[in-house]
Amino acid sequence: MGLSRLFILAALAERPRHGYDLARRVQAMTRGCCAPSAGALYPALTRFERGGYVTVTRELTGSRARKVYALTARGHEALRMAKDAWQDVSTVLLGEGDPSPHDGVDADGG
Repeated sequence: MGLSRLFILAALAERPRHGYDLARRVQAMTRGCCAPSAGALYPALTRFERGGYVTVTRELTGSRARKVYALTARGHEALRMAKDAWQDVSTVLLGEGDPSPHDGVDADGG
């Protein structure tokens, strides 16, 4: 999973959010390194919704309707798996040893 999608899931794990709030939270979480544009954010959210990772509700704020995205159980599991994978990557990149073993995969990839 790409980092920007991982950050989107992580921000939604905190609480449900609408698009603008979500983009701002991802930017804050990454200290400005990842600032998803609407052109990247909304297609990712649509894919997450189609995959069952998020639900979408409509909320009225004044006279404006906006979509609020919330992580599902499947989304929480995807986030956990992505965090585990990125932990393994960072362990190797930082020279802190071998990544944790995964079922059915040996050091040679087989």
